[in-house]
Amino acid sequence: MLNTMVRDGGTMTLAQRVLALGAEGLTAVELIAVAAGTTNDAAMDAIRAAVAKAGSIRAAINQGAGLTTAKRARLAAAVELAKRCAFEELAARPALTSPRDSAAFLKARMTDRPYEVFAVLFLDNRHRVLAFEEMFRGTLDGASVHPREVVRAALEHNAAACIFAHNHPSGVAEPSAADRNITHQLRDALQLIGVRVLDHLVIGSGEPTSMAARGLI
Repeated sequence: MLNTMVRDGGTMTLAQRVLALGAEGLTAVELIAVAAGTTNDAAMDAIRAAVAKAGSIRAAINQGAGLTTAKRARLAAAVELAKRCAFEELAARPALTSPRDSAAFLKARMTDRPYEVFAVLFLDNRHRVLAFEEMFRGTLDGASVHPREVVRAALEHNAAACIFAHNHPSGVAEPSAADRNITHQLRDALQLIGVRVLDHLVIGSGEPTSMAARGLI
């Protein structure tokens, strides 16, 4: 069968391979199958076809990877656990010292969403991570980002600084006029309570764009 291999005279299932050899030895299709709990040949073929049709692993996962509702739920839970582990790693760092420190986490969290998400990393006065919140959904030019809510969250977390991020479902990580406008509104609102805005990252299909690096903060 496709989901087994022979080692030392015996046959190992995908699950046994993960435990014995490590998950890094499996293909993306095999990893999706194990996470979803469906490793028979028919399911593997369906996942393989879904990945090929979607054009990327992430897109296939977002589209359900050809799985049933229950198995999609298991896969979604595995993906969310991976994201939370990534956040724990980010939060464990002594401090965020450059846009690169947070860009990888934010890109993994927000790329390939079918809608815009506006998120905030709240930091203390040493730029250590206090919290991450996805605060708003919808297009920024649709007035979906409310400065008072960001101010409220900053006070709740006792933040001294923050980093904004939002995704562009089009994949083009170019800040728009609306992006610049809301960034300035938020910066001005947060200045009133002594919270600094360090950056606003625009997440697309390539590398995130740092508005701070562009001189737009």
